[in-house]
Amino acid sequence: MLAQVVLFDGFDLLDVIAPYEVLSAGGLASGGAMRVELVSAEGPREVVSGVGGTLLRATAALDPARADLVVVPGAAGRIGEPGEVPDQDAGAGEWQEDDLVPVLMGRTLETDLPRLLKEAMDRPEVTVATVCGGSVLLAMAGLLENRYATTHRMGLDLLDATGANAVQARVVDDGDLVTGASVTCGLDLGLYLLERELGPRIAHSVEQLIAHERRGTVWRPLGPEPLAV
Repeated sequence: MLAQVVLFDGFDLLDVIAPYEVLSAGGLASGGAMRVELVSAEGPREVVSGVGGTLLRATAALDPARADLVVVPGAAGRIGEPGEVPDQDAGAGEWQEDDLVPVLMGRTLETDLPRLLKEAMDRPEVTVATVCGGSVLLAMAGLLENRYATTHRMGLDLLDATGANAVQARVVDDGDLVTGASVTCGLDLGLYLLERELGPRIAHSVEQLIAHERRGTVWRPLGPEPLAV
C-alpha cells in the first residue's frame, strides 16, 4: 500500500507526524507492505507548518491514481510575519490564534488540493483519512455531505452545518472515509488504519513500539440505534 500524507501551508505538525510515524512503523513491521510519503498538491517543496514555522519537505505530488490511502491533517497556529493577521487590516481588533485556523484552511480552497481530494474520494479503492481539522477542510470543500465524520470538538457544529453527520468519537470509520478527532487522535487513527489494512498483529506490534494504547471505541454506522439514557 502507498499512504500519502498531505502537507499544505499552515498544517498542524502533530496531525502529520503522529500518523506518519505510526504508518511508517507499520510498513517496517510488515516487511514493506505499506510505504508512506509526504506530499503536497504542488509537488515536491518545503511546506511551512502553523507550529513555529517548522518546515517539512513534501517529496512528491498528491496523486490519487497512485495512492491507496490519503491522510489529511488540519491547520494550526498562523503563518506570516509577526503582527500580521491574515486577511485582516492591521489594528482591526483583537484576535485569537484559533480564529486563524479556518483562514489557513480556507486558503487551501484556492489551491489544487480540493480537486485532488475530490478525485481521491471519488475512487472507491482509495481510503481518505483525516486528523482533527482535516475533516473540516474536506467539509469546506463540499466533500462530506451525508458522510459520518468527526473532528476537534470545536468544529463539530461546522461539520453539521456543511451537511455531514458529525459524531463525537475519537475515530469514525465510514468505509472509505476514516476520521480522527483531536490532534492526539492521529496516533489512534494510524493504529486503527494499520489494524484495518495490515491486521491486528502488525498494529499491536507498533502499539508496543510507541508505547501507546489506542483509546476509545471506533464508531461505525452499524448495529441497532442506542436508546437515550
